[in-house]
Amino acid sequence: MDDQSRVEAGITAYTHAASPAEALRLLWEGNRRFTTGRRLLPHQDADYRTALAKAQRPFAVIFGCSDSRLPAEIIFDQGLGDLFVVRTAGHVVGGEVLGSIEYAVAVLKTPLVAVLGHDSCGAVAAALTAVREGKAPEGFIREVVERVMLSALTVPEPQRADPRAIVEEHIRYTTEMLVRRSAVIAEGVTAGRCGVVGLSYLLSEGSVRKISSHGV
Repeated sequence: MDDQSRVEAGITAYTHAASPAEALRLLWEGNRRFTTGRRLLPHQDADYRTALAKAQRPFAVIFGCSDSRLPAEIIFDQGLGDLFVVRTAGHVVGGEVLGSIEYAVAVLKTPLVAVLGHDSCGAVAAALTAVREGKAPEGFIREVVERVMLSALTVPEPQRADPRAIVEEHIRYTTEMLVRRSAVIAEGVTAGRCGVVGLSYLLSEGSVRKISSHGV
């Protein structure tokens, strides 16, 4: 087997065979390496890059907030071709987001979709301000804030003083929405081919914890 064949075999063995549980395990292990300073920086060499030019088989979709402090490949210690990353401010869901995730699940056979939220989220802070003042920002930022407000308004008023409660509820809301709105994702979860998990990232620690899950 030549070098190219070995690399291509490694892609299949490492990612394509992963179940939802195995995919989540890879994320946990990668995040642990990141938080302990033992990063492997996998799949970033020239041979692997060349092999990926023909195909991709990511083992997880990361649907996260666009915050610059939340780069998925870094905090999960992954490399080229490992993660299919979709990001919007406040991880708000629209048709483009659903279509992108469905592509990964249906076409690329990716077994795990992870919603990644975080503390000190600007979209959540703006939504809380809008709820208190009864007025959303102008421009297209308004669309982001109004979608996050849907989560904020489900949290009992006494708990809204804690932004973490809104962050966690918005993560739950998003994971539920993905399963509810997408027949492709829902069918994958029912059949055991795909899992959906909600994760919360702590900026100061670099650690991730599970908030909610479907099928994993």
